[in-house]
Amino acid sequence: MSVLPITKKDIRLAMLGMVEGNGHPYSWSIIFNGGYDRTALDGCPYPGIRDYIVKQPPGTLGIPGAKVTHVWTDDPADAESVAKVALIPNVARRAEDVIGQVDAVLVATDKGFEHVERARPFIEAGIPVFIDKPLCDNRADLATFSKWVAEGKPLISSSAMRFAKEFVPYHRATHALGPLRHVGVTMAKSWEAYGIHALETVYPITGPGYVSVQNIGDTASNVVHLRHRDGIDVVVQVTKDMVGGFGIVTLAGTSAGLQLRFADTYHAFKMQLVGFVDYLRTGIPPVPWAETRELMQLVIAGIESREQGGRKVFLSELE
Repeated sequence: MSVLPITKKDIRLAMLGMVEGNGHPYSWSIIFNGGYDRTALDGCPYPGIRDYIVKQPPGTLGIPGAKVTHVWTDDPADAESVAKVALIPNVARRAEDVIGQVDAVLVATDKGFEHVERARPFIEAGIPVFIDKPLCDNRADLATFSKWVAEGKPLISSSAMRFAKEFVPYHRATHALGPLRHVGVTMAKSWEAYGIHALETVYPITGPGYVSVQNIGDTASNVVHLRHRDGIDVVVQVTKDMVGGFGIVTLAGTSAGLQLRFADTYHAFKMQLVGFVDYLRTGIPPVPWAETRELMQLVIAGIESREQGGRKVFLSELE
């Protein structure tokens, strides 16, 4: 049974987990709590987070009615650091220790193959869970999450790119371009962790209905062609060191075309987290499960295609 909606005035949240290269516990906790220790932030091991956080006017920080009150990370030293930076009062010894102490949890790690087991204690306890992207990266775990959703377990997952202000105006609103024929998007890092950023950038623009996925690249540079039922060819390149290509999108239709570039990380994260709080308050997910499921199928198909020498994988195979 779902415990939503949460009607209490102040929602208590736990920030759980940290893996190498992902500083979300720092940034997300600051965004929720509305403040930070500047000296501690200057020592944050993620300078990009420090840079965009300090640029925000103080009045923009904070999400009313929700606070991160507990933190746990895989390395206890990280939890102490996050707590100091983001003014979190409680550091948990084990992730499960927050059960009974908070109203919802965020699994703030981006290794999809770990997420079933990281989320399981809280799912089974009926605690609402937000799971960082990607939700999962293999068929078995997607089946587990699908089962939990069918049982009414309160869980959601998304990429912040869905909420980016640079792209939102084009969500199902590209009529001036004519019917879309090409969508291109570039992204850095790995397909497993960041392919979902690219996919969830374009998915709200094209809408659902993907037919096939073909990855002709390799683990360092994934070059992925996706075919949409509306006659759209989507080409995604996720290359490990292509930082200069992070979030560049090309839209081309039968009448016109344009190019967009992602720039405001803070705004995207904040809108994503506001969406989680709204979900806790209303029980209505910001992203329908059917969309999250199809997106995970695209991630999985991209991995399977690459591992099978670039074979075209049809989404019907993953049903």
